[in-house]
Amino acid sequence: MVSRRHFVASVPVLVVAAATAARRRVACATPAASAALLSDHPTPRPGITAAKVLTRKQLTGEHAEAAPVFDMVRQMPHIVDGIRCQCGCAELEGNYSLLSCFEGQGMAGHCQVCQGEGRLAYRLYKQGKSLNEIRAAIDAKFG
Repeated sequence: MVSRRHFVASVPVLVVAAATAARRRVACATPAASAALLSDHPTPRPGITAAKVLTRKQLTGEHAEAAPVFDMVRQMPHIVDGIRCQCGCAELEGNYSLLSCFEGQGMAGHCQVCQGEGRLAYRLYKQGKSLNEIRAAIDAKFG
């Protein structure tokens, strides 16, 4: 259940996400364009850690149920830092990558897209997939 406050707060992000998704669908008209979208993802920063990813103790109230995804992300910050979030929050100032969604006041505590991308990335990471394979799967499902 999403609170009214979180719903209202997420409306601008959803509008940006819809516009981004429409732009990507047009851009994906050719295989070459689809491959070019992989470059739309950020380059993982050297030495990035999960030090800023919220812990179970920090996830309180309605965000507590998202703790398992935060635990997953904490195991692979070098991967998640190379993925562009598809919910639209990548357009917000200060957000570098999907990892940003799981840090500080990031929106992954209540955003199903951020959480879904984190879960998919983790599953593929555990299967030994490369960053580019994970990016392609996220683009296919959420882009």
